[in-house]
Amino acid sequence: MASKPNPIDVHVGKPLRLRRTLLGMSQERLGELLGLTFQQVQKYERGANRIGSSRLYELGRILDVPVSFFFDDLPEELAGSAAGYSLRGLAEESSGFEHQDHALPLDRRETLELVRAYYRIADPAVRKRLFELAKALANLAERASADEP
Repeated sequence: MASKPNPIDVHVGKPLRLRRTLLGMSQERLGELLGLTFQQVQKYERGANRIGSSRLYELGRILDVPVSFFFDDLPEELAGSAAGYSLRGLAEESSGFEHQDHALPLDRRETLELVRAYYRIADPAVRKRLFELAKALANLAERASADEP
């Protein structure tokens, strides 16, 4: 009987998938670069299989990110429970920010495609104008929903 994946392995898999997708790289291509099947890459991304330190280093090199990238935003409760001890006193005090997966839709295909399209715009001035437009539209939408009874 299979047990549930370790929450830290699941956490590490999310930025792996995010970065791979942002680069427009398929699971198959990443698997080829690692000498693995795309199914193994899928298991890494789901957290079903644990990624060893040498493989994590290799992933960082291929995806052009530091190894720490895979642990960014690791919730404190996961970090403290990982080895059966608390990291209290070693970590900075929490800012009170509660990480919520639904608050950051970075793993949605729509978001990834938007980011890729944005960075394909060669002219920095056009990119900046598009960014400002998106912010203005979001602000208008917020104000309109705040004005509703």
